[in-house]
Amino acid sequence: MKMKMKQLLCLLAASAATALAAAQETKLAIGISGWTGFAPLTLAKEAGLFKKHGLDVSIKKIPQKDRHLAIASGDIQCAATTVETWIVWNANGVATTQIFQMDKSFGADGMVVKPGIAKIADLKGKTVAASAPGTAPYFTLAWMLKKNGLSIKDVKVVNLEPQAAANAFVAGAGDLDAGMTYEPYLSAVRAKPEAGRIIATTLDYPMVMDTFGCTPKFLADNPKAAQGLADAYFDAVEMIRTDPKKSFEIMGADVKQSAEAFEKSQSFLRWQDRAANQKFFAGEHAAFSKEAAELLLEAGIIRQVPDLSRLADTRFIR
Repeated sequence: MKMKMKQLLCLLAASAATALAAAQETKLAIGISGWTGFAPLTLAKEAGLFKKHGLDVSIKKIPQKDRHLAIASGDIQCAATTVETWIVWNANGVATTQIFQMDKSFGADGMVVKPGIAKIADLKGKTVAASAPGTAPYFTLAWMLKKNGLSIKDVKVVNLEPQAAANAFVAGAGDLDAGMTYEPYLSAVRAKPEAGRIIATTLDYPMVMDTFGCTPKFLADNPKAAQGLADAYFDAVEMIRTDPKKSFEIMGADVKQSAEAFEKSQSFLRWQDRAANQKFFAGEHAAFSKEAAELLLEAGIIRQVPDLSRLADTRFIR
């Protein structure tokens, strides 16, 4: 009888400890897309790394053009997106602050053109597919055009999301002269060169960089959780380094790719560890943000430049 009572007490104690641990976890929702560079967040969730740092994280797939609306409504508290997008969101009244860098694109974002387009300057007066203004593909288009003596006003933009833009070229559908897309969808075009040529990527124009951020209120109310988010991300990057096979399986499954296909997709970008983050936020982030803000203003995507000094909080990468 004493043994049964002892076992019962042990079970109750274990149950209470589990309940207490669950109660201490900070619940939050984050918004991402199927972009390859965001995959360490999926890995952090599926491999229990968020939980390890006291977080109960829900990941929601939300198109970039709508992600700020989800933040503004309170549906999500944090998100991953490109550096210049945070400028757009803050300029439009959606207060958000970046806390760590996730990746840099090394050929993972690109412009696909139909046969006959020899150079970007040939796109004047042509039709180009890109996501809506305020998104990374639209900004990448504006950036590449400017570097080649054109502006966004020199082309006709048809709003298609990256997957749809890539699919249109692969299928040979539509009257598109060019399209903006990224991995894993860009690889579909790589696999079918007769459908379209990749005329430029971020190897030619190194300007796509992704960061993770949250609302200032969330950061103020939950600094420990914000630290946990950063630490879980860095743990995921380390797991990719030490156990790539398992990592690629988990991350690939989320975007319906095999581990081998995902490994190839991720070869076109570089995830950023803690040391790389510290270097990035020491100067490169501010310099790029300034140039990006000027282009966003020139392209009419924003009407005024927000306070760029308030767009990053580097406490959590030290």
